[in-house]
Amino acid sequence: MRVSVIATVFNEGRTIGDLLRSLAQQTRLPDEVVLVDGGSTDDTLAQMEAFAGRAPFPLRALCRPGCNIAQGRNLAIAAAQGEIIAATDAGVRLEKDWLAHLVAPFEAADPPDVVAGFFVADPRSLFERALGAVTLPRLDEINPNTFNPSSRSVAFRREAWERVGGYPEWLDYCEDLVFDFALRDAGYRFAFAPQALVHFRPRPNLRAFFRQYYRYARGDGKADLWLYRHLIRYGTYVGLLPLFLALTVAHHPLWLLPLLLGGGLMLRRPLRRLAPHLAGLSLGQRCVVLAWVPLLQWTGDVAKMLGYPVGVLWRLRHAPREPWPKRRL
Repeated sequence: MRVSVIATVFNEGRTIGDLLRSLAQQTRLPDEVVLVDGGSTDDTLAQMEAFAGRAPFPLRALCRPGCNIAQGRNLAIAAAQGEIIAATDAGVRLEKDWLAHLVAPFEAADPPDVVAGFFVADPRSLFERALGAVTLPRLDEINPNTFNPSSRSVAFRREAWERVGGYPEWLDYCEDLVFDFALRDAGYRFAFAPQALVHFRPRPNLRAFFRQYYRYARGDGKADLWLYRHLIRYGTYVGLLPLFLALTVAHHPLWLLPLLLGGGLMLRRPLRRLAPHLAGLSLGQRCVVLAWVPLLQWTGDVAKMLGYPVGVLWRLRHAPREPWPKRRL
């Protein structure tokens, strides 16, 4: 069974070495690696080409300036030869047995068509510890039967990719979710391999996080995803929050209690996720990390509320006429 690893990169000069080294250290080496560069202006492409000469597997680095992530992945898969495609991303670090665990289910007696790996935060600062807790799920929160893999850590049959038409190239974000939905709607079977672990570094500052979640929500709007979730968020911030604040000011301070209760419920999950990230920190450092959590929750929500309508307007003007997989809940 021939396995090809693919990824897209863009201006990853500071991180591409981590990805390449972790691929070279795999206990199950890929049969080939195909990387598509979207037109980097730093030394990303030069590093990949230099590494190709000493890599323990065939490595091809293709330069396609201007391509988005979906186009880059489709180009990489089209250039690859493997019957199994394992996808990951730049900016990550792979566990040594990542590919072995990701490929193992395909070698079972009743193999699936898609194998979802998992990813965890790889923080380098107190801010990134807090951000990882706010944005990344813990393993015990995952339902293996419904988990939709990120293309940071996933493997699938080439035939499945061909049948559903590949990644949707008209989307610049959320393309991997729409690809997952297309595979599920086509009847392909998924398996979950949590040991196929990728270490993913959260965004390094508040501005980068805001931009990331704005783009994610814009992608939701473009792809018509999670309408009801976004409506609930608008109702909470635009309807309930002003209402209870007005009642608190105009009638009685006790009206503030529902807001405090609601805020506590919103922060319950990220605070629970944060517990393992506090190990080894001083009391002062723990206080700093905890203080970031509500600000990050609020920033992410505001970014989503601003990005989603921009995506909806784009969809009304530019979305393709043919149907695509959608989710509303």
